[in-house]
Amino acid sequence: MTDCPPDPPAPTGAALPEDEKERIRLLHASLEIPAAWIAARGLPRMPLAARLETCGEDAAGRPVRLLPEAATAWRALLAAARAEGLDLVVVSSFRDLDRQAALVRRRLERGERLEDALRVVAPPGYSEHHTGRALDLAEAAHPVLEETFEASAAGAWLRAHAGRFGFRLSYPRGNPWGFIHEPWHWAWAPVPSPAGTAAAPHRR
Repeated sequence: MTDCPPDPPAPTGAALPEDEKERIRLLHASLEIPAAWIAARGLPRMPLAARLETCGEDAAGRPVRLLPEAATAWRALLAAARAEGLDLVVVSSFRDLDRQAALVRRRLERGERLEDALRVVAPPGYSEHHTGRALDLAEAAHPVLEETFEASAAGAWLRAHAGRFGFRLSYPRGNPWGFIHEPWHWAWAPVPSPAGTAAAPHRR
């Protein structure tokens, strides 16, 4: 993978906390996400990354954007996987608030119930992808996010080796936030939960 020169600070990450809070409130109102639902699920807020690096492209040709430290760890992990004949590809990396809202809205427009959509995609402001630490990964030959990734050679390799590079599986089965099992979602130095553990940071 090519070197990853730092991007200028992302505009969304540069917003003042109160600006972010108000933007999240407006997006939740537009999606009709009740504040009580967030509280009941115990979802921790995910801070927007203030500085990102662009590290190549994802499976759809979009820039892969990560925190500088996460980018360094990702390059090392990718090189190790390739050395063992595995071809990993990024499906999703950093997402801003508007992108996260668009993903939820797309599901609602397809007729999904809000509670079902929010088991798959986190509400804006509560996605681990906001932090610049999270990656959705797949095999290059099959760049889709499916539970079958768990049984693939790449999935097995990540479970065995990703921890050496500081990456952890964020959403195993039965995770405390009620999200679906995501064997493809890995985060560098996951953000601790309110209970102070880092075993399962927060959602996508």
